[in-house]
Amino acid sequence: MTGPDAVTLRVGPVSALVERRAAAVSLGLAAAVAALALAALCRGDTWDPPGEVVRGLLGRGGSALVVREWRLPRVAAAIVFGAALGLAGSLFQNLTRNPLGSPDVVGLDAGAYTGVLVAITVFGGTAAGLALGALAGGLGTAGAVYALSLRSGVSGLRLVVVGVAVNAMLTAANSWIVLRADLDVAIAATGWQAGTLNGAEWAALRPAFLVIGALALLTAALARGMRQAALGDEAAAASGLGLGRFRFLAVLAGVGCTASVTSAAGPIVFVALVAPQIGRRITGAAGTPPLPAALTGALLLLAADLAAQTVLAPVQLPVGVVTTVLGGGYLCLLLLGEVAREAGRAP
Repeated sequence: MTGPDAVTLRVGPVSALVERRAAAVSLGLAAAVAALALAALCRGDTWDPPGEVVRGLLGRGGSALVVREWRLPRVAAAIVFGAALGLAGSLFQNLTRNPLGSPDVVGLDAGAYTGVLVAITVFGGTAAGLALGALAGGLGTAGAVYALSLRSGVSGLRLVVVGVAVNAMLTAANSWIVLRADLDVAIAATGWQAGTLNGAEWAALRPAFLVIGALALLTAALARGMRQAALGDEAAAASGLGLGRFRFLAVLAGVGCTASVTSAAGPIVFVALVAPQIGRRITGAAGTPPLPAALTGALLLLAADLAAQTVLAPVQLPVGVVTTVLGGGYLCLLLLGEVAREAGRAP
């Protein structure tokens, strides 16, 4: 079935509704990510020509080791982690129907970081321990925010306000844990807290990549439910969406994406906040579609990491410093917009 704005694709029993504008925008974003990735692979102590980099990717030429083992892991991490944060932001902003409802604003990043700090200080900080600690901290924070928002009924704005308060408390708790830790652990945790892709290696990235890939498939399966949920609870329920099951799976996918990134690279803030809104605006969608949000997140984090490497070269900044600077101003604009809308609704 086709129409002026969308086309339905069918492969056996599986069908998908594809909006023409969203598809065109997604292709453009994918091309931009590929071009920026090539530029990032060219950048090192010296600038390598694109042809030499492509030969290195294919295992030819003298730059093969540098490109494939040193530069490619960092570029791949920026793309995959940016896409994961974009997906997480898309899921939570659809759930709350609020542009401020992203994991970093409502405290999930801070909760995942708390779990990682506990894993480091108590259990020794193995890779599996970091991943489980981040997931447990993120899920626990999500449960706490939801439980504290239940009074007088849950709304998107109430979830955000409670999340901001929980975020502040967890940030204070994280600072206390770092201060109480051994000096070596505290130094490592403080540097890692900013969110960094410095020193990315394949061995450390593969577990996070596998988890994010599985969660991306789950998010794709939830895409139709996200379009229904964007219409409101009553309309979504009338269209046959099981809201309880959908919300559970969406929270699980969103927290899993955030926790995977946090366990591997530290809390990288504001990408999950900004990427879905940019994707929504350039596609003209009613909600925050996951694919444009993921591609926008990949593009933003890749650009931020490239800026982190070049702004103060030869010093390399943690990528979280750049995303904080860019995202902080955007958050202020969103907060001002929310305050203005709430003031307009007041009697």
